[in-house]
Amino acid sequence: MRPEALALLAAACWAVSSLFSALPAQRLGAFAFSRWRMLFASLLLWALALMGGGWRSLDASAMGLLALSGLIGIFIGDTALFACMNRLGPRRSGVLFATHALFSAVLAWAFLSEVIWGWALLGSGLLVGGVMMAIVWGKRSDELHGWEQTRGPLVVGVGLGLLAALCQSVATLMLKPLMTTGIDAVAASAVRMSMALAAHAVLLALGWQAAKAKAPLRWNDAGLIFMSAAVAMALGMTLILEAMRHGQAGLVAVLSSVTPIMILPLLWLVYRRRPAVGAWLGAALAVVGTALIL
Repeated sequence: MRPEALALLAAACWAVSSLFSALPAQRLGAFAFSRWRMLFASLLLWALALMGGGWRSLDASAMGLLALSGLIGIFIGDTALFACMNRLGPRRSGVLFATHALFSAVLAWAFLSEVIWGWALLGSGLLVGGVMMAIVWGKRSDELHGWEQTRGPLVVGVGLGLLAALCQSVATLMLKPLMTTGIDAVAASAVRMSMALAAHAVLLALGWQAAKAKAPLRWNDAGLIFMSAAVAMALGMTLILEAMRHGQAGLVAVLSSVTPIMILPLLWLVYRRRPAVGAWLGAALAVVGTALIL
């Protein structure tokens, strides 16, 4: 499968998982939610790596880079994203996280000498602009859903969203050279996830107040978190690493940023209301941009 298609599939995974994640993340808190999510994802990924034999592709030289990537992208980035979602809701946190496409394009040019040009450049501009338009103008004036409320200072939520986007870009791009060596994407994801989980466990063991759960885990919370882990972390992150192996890092990042566009019809199902006109226009621009890239 083409890397561009893998990136789009990863974006779809992240869109679906956001609906599983919003309620347990608010109830348990960002740290507790992320910890349980990483535990489920680690168990799934290691089971797949052991059954498929992908663990044999791991070596000592790769472990350090994978561990560092996991700390930056998953431990810091993923936790910051859900802390942002708890404050601003999935729609506004989505527009902030979508900036990882811009971060990735600049970093890929600076450190990997990748240049997006021609139709791909025009398509990338339309896609990123369409994503931003769809989210910024995607709320109807009469929308009063709880996910649209701001909890705490707005500037803190914005900072957390941008931090999550930057961490996602750095952690993914630093693995581009490693993925071209033939390392198994599932095994690589398992190492990254395990390191992030270990960091969360250390915070909890040290007794840091913010790392403690705000509420006890319920069975329905566990079910939602498991689905989020399976779809977003076990499948989505593995698809991104596989896309990085064969594709241009900047373009893969741009295409994977369409998650907020894919969230719109899913939120329609939750809100029971059509997205605003700006959301439809943004989605149309994103589709045109994607077509130009492909």
